[in-house]
Amino acid sequence: MTTITDVAVAVFITADGRFLLSSRPHGKAYAGYWEFPGGKLEPGESVRDALVRELEEELNVVIDECTPWFSFKMTYPHATVRLRTWRVTAWHGADQRGMHGMEGQSFCWQRLNDIAVSPVLPGCLPIFRALSLPTTYTITNASEQGAESYLQHLRASWGNHAANGTPDGAFVSSDSAHKHLIQIREKNMPEAALRQFATDVTAIARQHNALVLVNSDVELALAVGADGVQLTGNQLARLTARPPLAWVGASAHSRDDVLRAAELKCDFVVVGSVKPTDSHPGQAPLGWPAFAEMVRDSPIPAFAIGGLLPSDFNQAAAHGAHGIAMQRAAL
Repeated sequence: MTTITDVAVAVFITADGRFLLSSRPHGKAYAGYWEFPGGKLEPGESVRDALVRELEEELNVVIDECTPWFSFKMTYPHATVRLRTWRVTAWHGADQRGMHGMEGQSFCWQRLNDIAVSPVLPGCLPIFRALSLPTTYTITNASEQGAESYLQHLRASWGNHAANGTPDGAFVSSDSAHKHLIQIREKNMPEAALRQFATDVTAIARQHNALVLVNSDVELALAVGADGVQLTGNQLARLTARPPLAWVGASAHSRDDVLRAAELKCDFVVVGSVKPTDSHPGQAPLGWPAFAEMVRDSPIPAFAIGGLLPSDFNQAAAHGAHGIAMQRAAL
C-alpha cells in the first residue's frame, strides 16, 4: 500500500495576480527546484495550522487571511504526496525583517504569462492551470433578454473591464492567461439561433482573453471554436473519457459527482444550488456548510452556483470555492 504524505501548500496571491514561488533548499529532494511554499502536516495537525507553522518557519510570515482551495496527488520517485492548497491573500512579517528565507532559500513573485524561474516542480503545474481560471463564471441568459441585447451587454461589460483595468475575477490579474469565463447555456433557443449566438459569443471572447464553454454540446463547441464544454450531471455519470476539448467543466450535485469529475480529468466542477434561485424554484438550497462538505479536499477547483452575487465571493472562498458562477448578476 502506497504511503501518502499530506503537504500544506500556500498559494500567496496579490490583488494584481502575482503569486509567490520559493526554491527548495540544499539537502532536500529536488534541491534548487521552485515550488509553492509549505510543508508536511504533523500528526493531528490541520492544514491551516500547518501553513501557519511552516510559513513562519520558512518565510518569517504570519498569515492574516487564507482560504481552502483544492487538493491533488503527485507521485515522485521518493514519495507520493497529497498537495492541499490554500490561497493566502493577506499576511505580515513575523518581525521587522518581513518576508525572509529562513532556510537559505530564495523566493520571488511571478506572473502566469512570465514565469522567469526554473525548473519548477511538476506539482506546480495543476496550480498554474487553476490560477489561469477566472473566479467569476458567467452563464448566459440570452433567451430571456434577446440574443442581440445580450451580446451588446456582454461587449459593454467586458469592454468596461478592459478600460478600467479590472479583471473578471477576484484573483486574476490583467495580464493573466484568461480574464473572463463564460458558459453558453440556452436550452430554449432554436438550434440555428443557438449556433449563431455561440459563434458570436466566441468571436467576442477572442477579443477579450475569455474562455468560452458550451453547455453539454461537444459537437457545437467544436463547430464554433469554443474552448470547452460544461458537462451535465447525466453526462458525468455516462461518459468514460474526457471530451477532446481544452477545458471541461462539470455540474455536480453530490460529493460522488465531484470525485467523478476529477476521475474524468475535468478542470473544475460547479456545485449548487447554494442559495434559492429563480431558475430552480422549489429546490431546497444546499447552504454553505453542505457546499463546503461536498468540495472538501476536492481534487479540482469548484465554483459555487445558485442565487449568488459578486458580494458572495469572500464567503464562497471561505467555504472552499474557487469562485462563483452567476447568470443574471454576472454582467
